[in-house]
Amino acid sequence: MSGYVRALAEAARAAQAQIAALVPAARRALLQDMADAVADAEAAILAANAQDMQRAAAAGTGGALLDRLRLDPARVQGIAQALREVAAQPDPVGQVTRRDTRPNGLVVERQRIPLGLVAMIYEARPNVTAEAAALCLKAGNAVLLRGGSEAAASNAALAACLHAALRRAGLPEAAVGLLADPARAHVLELLQLSDLIDLAIPRGGESLIRFVAEHARVPVVKHYKGVCHLYVDRSADPAQALALLIDGKTSRPGVCNAVETLLVHREAAPAFLPQALAALRAHGVEVRGDAATAAHAAEVRPASEADYAAEFLDLILAVRVVDSLEQALAHIARYGSDHTEAIATADPEAAERFVQGTRSSAVMVNASTRFNDGGQLGLGAEIGISTTRLHAYGPMGAEALTIERFVVRGHGQVRHPPSG
Repeated sequence: MSGYVRALAEAARAAQAQIAALVPAARRALLQDMADAVADAEAAILAANAQDMQRAAAAGTGGALLDRLRLDPARVQGIAQALREVAAQPDPVGQVTRRDTRPNGLVVERQRIPLGLVAMIYEARPNVTAEAAALCLKAGNAVLLRGGSEAAASNAALAACLHAALRRAGLPEAAVGLLADPARAHVLELLQLSDLIDLAIPRGGESLIRFVAEHARVPVVKHYKGVCHLYVDRSADPAQALALLIDGKTSRPGVCNAVETLLVHREAAPAFLPQALAALRAHGVEVRGDAATAAHAAEVRPASEADYAAEFLDLILAVRVVDSLEQALAHIARYGSDHTEAIATADPEAAERFVQGTRSSAVMVNASTRFNDGGQLGLGAEIGISTTRLHAYGPMGAEALTIERFVVRGHGQVRHPPSG
């Protein structure tokens, strides 16, 4: 091992104590200053991103990865706004979530405390640099950021804004560590530091998630792929279902909460599928479906087993006609990735059966899958969408970056009083 990563981790670990000791108002002010710094540095951030985009295009990068890499003025200001929203969230550190008094008079509290040092390993998305740092700091943690080489300039420009705010607050820059060298060997070293790293969060393609999970000696929360389904029930309003489909598939196909498979109840198919397939065609979506789907449009390609398990991250959609809600649930259980499922229905009983019959991190009833996002669900931002059933499931905000401990308050109680 080079010692490069350990030195960064040791510095971050030392800095974390100062972040945890801040009063809530100080943490809020720090994040607000970071937001202002990002907004004010828009031109520099966009110039750095243009370098990354040029290199990525020259390397043949395209599709979803290029979209995730790209920044524009609206996205930079969106990053700043996300930081402001995180700043405004209730401070989770020290929060007492439960208090009980035992028969012996002991007062037992559960109190939120920081995790410690979080390692964030991600690809392409420069916004993760700022948003992951903000969420970790809000929860009293330090963070080590390892972004992909494709976003190196963008990540450095954003980190410079965060470091400037830390300096102005009299806090160590090491609280937000950035691995400037993205070499794979450094990722391996990072994942071995069980004495320093409290949690690793990988966010990116399937190969990155698998690499981290297979090599880590520290706990890992996986932001795994999003094979998200929309099920159109027999009682669904066709216009409403169509709106959910078009938003879920076409608004931004390269993200993890986009619809990848459409399931349609056989009784709803004659009224819904012709207009749905026409609308998808108008939006440039390639449809791969079963025979019942193909009967409604000549351009439908035959779907394979692999298509139903695929996260396309593109304008491609798998479609299947099912005989019942139970068959839709069985399909989701077989091919889903525990990310997001949605049902379009006018039947409250069917909606509840769908909610109880799926185990994904978010279930949408007559709402787009695109709402499974920390900002949309009131978290300000997210460090990832956990598809791992550990201490957090679904979008992870600041509260998910804390843990609960027990604090017991007594007045001299002992478990085994002296006899005699």
